[in-house]
Amino acid sequence: MKNYQFKSYSMRLLLIINILAVILLGYIVRFSHVFVESLHHIAGCVFYAILWVLVGAFLYPRANRRPITIWVFLGTCGIEFLKLYQPPWLQAIRATLPGRLILGTTFDWYNFPIYLFGCYLGWLWIKFVDSQFQKSRQKQATHKA
Repeated sequence: MKNYQFKSYSMRLLLIINILAVILLGYIVRFSHVFVESLHHIAGCVFYAILWVLVGAFLYPRANRRPITIWVFLGTCGIEFLKLYQPPWLQAIRATLPGRLILGTTFDWYNFPIYLFGCYLGWLWIKFVDSQFQKSRQKQATHKA
């Protein structure tokens, strides 16, 4: 049991580092003036989906990555449809920066394929993180032997 707890702790630490990197990259891409205006939105949506795939893997480190990715895609689509619902209390949340970043403000059909692409990239990202984690674990095991 202790070995699994160490693996889970190490993997979660690696995921936190990746989550922070994605937040930083997403923020830079979304709000910098380096890119063309239309790329800000697209790249922001892609990093948004990647972020939630990583968060799902962080919350469920032993879970299969494919269902996490599918649930993230369905969740981001649900949040997109939630933009059509505009009660005052939800508008107040959306008026804040965290509310605007997490919930968004305006519905756009074009976000759905972007979320799909972002979830796919998130799945590839987490597969890469998993493979790197496994390689480091194997190296540690060979050095102990």
